[in-house]
Amino acid sequence: MKIKKYLTLTRAGIIESLNFRLAILIMIAGNLLYLIVVYFLWKSIFASSETGVVNGMTFTDTLIYLVLATALFNFMEMYTVWDMGRNIQSGKIVLDLLKPMEYRSYLFWSYSGSFVTNFFFTVLPTFMVVIIVTHGAIPFGINLLFFAVSVILGVMINYSIDFIVGTICLYTESIWGINIMKQVIVLLLSGATVPIVFFPEPLKTIVYYLPFQSIYNAPLTLLLSRNPSYETVLIIIGTQLIWCIIITAFGKIFWKKSLRQITVNGG
Repeated sequence: MKIKKYLTLTRAGIIESLNFRLAILIMIAGNLLYLIVVYFLWKSIFASSETGVVNGMTFTDTLIYLVLATALFNFMEMYTVWDMGRNIQSGKIVLDLLKPMEYRSYLFWSYSGSFVTNFFFTVLPTFMVVIIVTHGAIPFGINLLFFAVSVILGVMINYSIDFIVGTICLYTESIWGINIMKQVIVLLLSGATVPIVFFPEPLKTIVYYLPFQSIYNAPLTLLLSRNPSYETVLIIIGTQLIWCIIITAFGKIFWKKSLRQITVNGG
């Protein structure tokens, strides 16, 4: 059965992730340093404001949003572009294509184990610390279910974008510049570095029509909403689902057409 193949890759990914415990500790330390900088930066921004609410968000709301956005970034981060680029440059991509599993699915499920370890090492601890520090500022209710569904769709959108960018490497045979540009665009326009509500009005309107906000802003909006209306939930998750279908379909078509560009540069 196909599901057994996928779960085998998940298990292998978990084992591989646990073999690099020092890397996990370094990542956690780096995130703590980043969050300290974010805390003092936004504390200064709100201190200079005449009111405690800026664009509908308090300092606590903003801090929770950015802390959880960082946790979600670490949870969703996949090195798809780097792996595809290196495999294309070395010629290993040809061997991957010979595996008895669609390459796109194989690549995704090979990262699935890291989702499990990242959840327990980053998302869950961060979530618990935020609840304790903010004295339960995150509402508990049906919003948690909506948040979980939204995160799954966000993962799929994020992976599809990465896969499209990785496919471009078939033409350029270069990965560094393309991936850096992709990361800057995604982190900025997804709300991971600055909440979208702080964007100037014309840019904010444009960003809400792009797929990037569906990666981080959409799930965090549902999580932090105390009583989201079903209309709001339907719009947010419906938008994510539409983008997921569009980007996934485009990625598959683009990949099939781009396979003709494969040249073996390695052994």
